[in-house]
Amino acid sequence: MKVLMNGLCHTRLRIASLIVLACMGMWGCGVDDGWGEREFRAYDVAKVVGFVDDSLVILADSREWMQETPDYAIGGHGHQRIRVFNYRVQEDGPRWTDTLDNFVDECDYVLGQLSDSVVWGGQTSLYTKVWGGPIMTFWKIGEKPIVKNISVETEGCSQKFAIKNMRTWIDGLIWASGIVFSGQRTNELLNAGDDTCQYAVLDTVAGILTFKRLDEKLKWIQKCDDVRAWDDDVYCFVSGERPFEAVLLRNGIDTIDVPIKFTIGEFWGDVLRPNANLCALTDGNVVCSGAIWRGGLSFYENDEIVVNLE
Repeated sequence: MKVLMNGLCHTRLRIASLIVLACMGMWGCGVDDGWGEREFRAYDVAKVVGFVDDSLVILADSREWMQETPDYAIGGHGHQRIRVFNYRVQEDGPRWTDTLDNFVDECDYVLGQLSDSVVWGGQTSLYTKVWGGPIMTFWKIGEKPIVKNISVETEGCSQKFAIKNMRTWIDGLIWASGIVFSGQRTNELLNAGDDTCQYAVLDTVAGILTFKRLDEKLKWIQKCDDVRAWDDDVYCFVSGERPFEAVLLRNGIDTIDVPIKFTIGEFWGDVLRPNANLCALTDGNVVCSGAIWRGGLSFYENDEIVVNLE
């Protein structure tokens, strides 16, 4: 199905000089400007943006477009698309697909995975892939994207950062981490001093993103590679002192056994990814599927490609 998306976001196009085109109307970025129709080309290379349960993967891509003007040509990307494939068995095509009628530059509906079946996005900072606000979007598999205006507050800090990742969090909130453009990574931000904000939480009901510093109860996550919550429990991948000694912690105390040795871990929705292994947390235990994702669009089992989505 095809969804016409609205003009709360702006499109910035790079030509000889910067042109800013305001997205107008209730639905659909772009208007008839007398310059001729936009010509859309083939979809670009897809990227993995998330995983659903223990067998499905979410891919995102978009189409390059060009438009002739009286004096020059302009271009960009648009018609963002997400598709859901089985990564355990090679099938003829996607299980589900949806395409937006939008133009991507400052407004990107697929910045990352939020939860098992939701990807998040929104208005991005110019020329970056990080959220710049105030528009934020939530696109659930099988549904139309939700567009929300988000207000920003600070609590005990003043130096904010650019939002890059979101994870489910305690009390129905969403954890947000990010980067600063000096090159700091998430764990470096968690250890930042002075009045630098170390993390943020999003209340989607109130539409408020609050930047904060860690309190005493949360300082243990400063050593985490990645962090998220299930119910009231906070889980964290922590690097070991030597290779293949990383561990999964719960609430900073309990060590959860992972049936493989790994160096670094991360969360993709409800999927755990220690090194390249795709695993699940079931009844408090980590169960690995045997599927391997090394990046790209190929999935392996027993060192052989079982699914290629290129």
